[in-house]
Amino acid sequence: MVDTLMEKLHLPILIEIDEDGLYIVSCPLFKGCHSWGESIDDAMKNITEVIEMCLEETKIENLNTFVGFRELEVVSDAKASCD
Repeated sequence: MVDTLMEKLHLPILIEIDEDGLYIVSCPLFKGCHSWGESIDDAMKNITEVIEMCLEETKIENLNTFVGFRELEVVSDAKASCD
């Protein structure tokens, strides 16, 4: 009988809404770990699958270090556009 050790990971997930109303999710501990969904629940289910794929290729010891996020206030010209 093989004894498999399972480790629970608590991973930070960033959630945004794009211009089309889709939920964009990413896990900053992995490079390129992003997904999306039409609801937060869908997006979380999808990012879970992506994280599982990332874990197949990345050792836990080699994960990026998530420090946190900070809010930055900037003044923008209301007439300016990013188009």
